[in-house]
Amino acid sequence: MVRYYLYRIEQTKHLNAFLEVFEEEALAKAHALDTRIKNGEPVGALAGIVIGIKDVICYKGHKVSAASRILEGFTSLYSATAVERLLAEDAIIIGNLNCDEFAMGSTNENSAYGPVLNALDNTRVPGGSSGGSAVAVQADLCMVSLGSDTGGSVRQPADFCGIVGLKPTYGRISRYGLIAYASSFDQIGIFGRNIADVARVLQIIAGPDGYDSTASKEEVPDYQIVHNKSWKIAYLKDALFHPGLDEEMKEGYTSLFEELEAAGDTVTAADFAYLDYVVPAYYVLTTAEASSNLSRFDGVKYGHRTSLKNLELADFYKKSRSEGFGKEVKRRILLGTFVLSAGYYDAYFTKAQQVRRLVVDKLSEILSQYDAIMIPTVPSTAFKIGEKADDPIAMYLADIYTVLANLAGVPAISVPLQRHSNGMPYGVQIITKQFSEANLLSIAEHVMQIRRVTPV
Repeated sequence: MVRYYLYRIEQTKHLNAFLEVFEEEALAKAHALDTRIKNGEPVGALAGIVIGIKDVICYKGHKVSAASRILEGFTSLYSATAVERLLAEDAIIIGNLNCDEFAMGSTNENSAYGPVLNALDNTRVPGGSSGGSAVAVQADLCMVSLGSDTGGSVRQPADFCGIVGLKPTYGRISRYGLIAYASSFDQIGIFGRNIADVARVLQIIAGPDGYDSTASKEEVPDYQIVHNKSWKIAYLKDALFHPGLDEEMKEGYTSLFEELEAAGDTVTAADFAYLDYVVPAYYVLTTAEASSNLSRFDGVKYGHRTSLKNLELADFYKKSRSEGFGKEVKRRILLGTFVLSAGYYDAYFTKAQQVRRLVVDKLSEILSQYDAIMIPTVPSTAFKIGEKADDPIAMYLADIYTVLANLAGVPAISVPLQRHSNGMPYGVQIITKQFSEANLLSIAEHVMQIRRVTPV
């Protein structure tokens, strides 16, 4: 299996999904597992499962750069808890995957190492920021992959690539070893071609962690049990009838709801009046957190350092950060510094926190009455590379459906639904209340069976 995936990776290098492939290490691990199996020795629950990890997740002794020049050549001194748990169950990590710089972007065009291409149409983006992780599964370069989701960075590329993408509840998976973008939003997520694979990996990496105080101590149930029952589902009218949603996709969702009702489920419209406020609130809060988190990359302790000599300290910081960070990261640091500045803090940051509370309360109210909420994952199918590069506001507004789950800290998943007439896939997003991933995965499996969906 490892040799097969190494061959596939070599054949699809033009997609630029991998930043580094751990060829010798993966083969050695596979050989050792073969020997143990042949000798009748016990092996872990993920023995032989070949996994790729996003280049924001630390793996001891391996490079991690967050796809940024400011961390170019940096080798991690420790492994993320999620990685440790994969390795403990004998998973084979085959390489690290390209992404938008510091996980900031929706297209994977912001990587310092070049864009990732959508394997279905190389002229289109794969989504972001976890574009490499999505394409690695889409193009059959590994079985499953890990990404990170701050505002949709697992679900949106999963949608664009026609695969499954899960963002668990905030705190369900430890963030220890995940390079921070916005600490109250970030969550490690999982890509797969089916629900069973995603559930199996979640089972291993979920749970409390002494290294992460935000990791929940909530019990981890058996995610691999599928609950077969009729479900009570809400869809948000404001999302389905939003003027920004592709008309053909809207018809696809309407058709899905009819099929669910025919299968015995209850599907009801629900009001959500805050949809147009979620993107501004999200970008105020996440850029503020990014401004704080990224202040540690200063050219002193590690990472890129300007080569210019005899600079004053402030100029040294400015020059190192100006050379090391890309355009989008600089934009978000500046936005975040602005909204945290004296005179603007209450007008922007405090107001965004109030919006976040309204969103949390309204979603909690709806999810107290329903098993799940179904909405689009994105307003359109994958667009052309460069199409929105000069319009950051249009790019940010594309996150309108995914940031809801991050603002509220609830679990959400994107599962493939069907193909658009333009040939590209699109999916549906399912949201459940906190720590109800078991129901979320069961409903997702239910949808895929009803639609008889085969991931691309």
